[in-house]
Amino acid sequence: MLLELRHLGVDFPSANGAVSAVRDLSLTIAPGEALGMVGESGSGKSVTSLAILRLLPPSARVTGQVLFEGRELLSASAAEMRRVRGAQIAMIFQEPMTALNPVMRVGEQVAEAVRAHAADHPAGERDDARRLALEALRAVGIPEAERRARNYPHQLSGGQRQRVMIAMALVNRPQLLIADEPTTALDVTVQAQILELLVELRRQFGLAMLFISHDLAVVSQVAQRIAVLYAGTLVEIGSRNDIFNSPAHPYTRGLLRAVPTLATRRGEPLRTIEGSVPALHAMPPGCPYEPRCPLRRPECTVALPPLREVGSGHLARCPVTV
Repeated sequence: MLLELRHLGVDFPSANGAVSAVRDLSLTIAPGEALGMVGESGSGKSVTSLAILRLLPPSARVTGQVLFEGRELLSASAAEMRRVRGAQIAMIFQEPMTALNPVMRVGEQVAEAVRAHAADHPAGERDDARRLALEALRAVGIPEAERRARNYPHQLSGGQRQRVMIAMALVNRPQLLIADEPTTALDVTVQAQILELLVELRRQFGLAMLFISHDLAVVSQVAQRIAVLYAGTLVEIGSRNDIFNSPAHPYTRGLLRAVPTLATRRGEPLRTIEGSVPALHAMPPGCPYEPRCPLRRPECTVALPPLREVGSGHLARCPVTV
């Protein structure tokens, strides 16, 4: 297994005491596999990705295990983590304009990613960062790569900036790519191009991918398996077919019902999930979805239901539907 999370928990201090952003999260990603992670804002998706790379603030308390190729990352030294970040696990962020250095040419920024891991390249390539950067820019479809490499981020379109971010992530040929809402800030046409690019690059380089999004339609285009999070808790995980055709958890069903389809008539109100996500400092004692759940039972208020198998590799955290 390439990546394995075992009972991962992330707590943050607050004026109301410690709040749990991620609770008892266990999942795996195999080499070359694409796992989608979906949920509303505040469900713990981005916090999980930052915990994997040890990029959370020092005030965060992280428990459990993060295993990458069997190595425990939570106890790794700072030097070990610098070797992992960018070279073995790379990340694409949601908004490239804030992730890129505004006063550095984009080609130099990609080359800098190579130099940061120069020891990982053969001796003949250590001083050839610019060539590798141009190859990466061409690989992600940047037209006239040599000319564009001399541009600053503000001189590129949103789609081109995101392609630069992907080039920076892939230039060192990592084994795992974490994509955190990589298409949210893009228009629909450019979004489709970036998704197509990610799928093609994953196949070309044999990448594993953790693709994070709140949009089920987007995740369906990229992921082979999908994990559904709610209020920091994994409520369902299964294949793309399981999640879209046989959803087992009421929250997953609610998300799917809320997505407009070709059968949705013009002017017809979209379906919603009643209520709102509970505040992290005031979580219900049992299932976090219980206050909004149309299938809730008295036992749902007592304890968090365990994940139960509802099919081969398909798990859901609900005693009513499993």
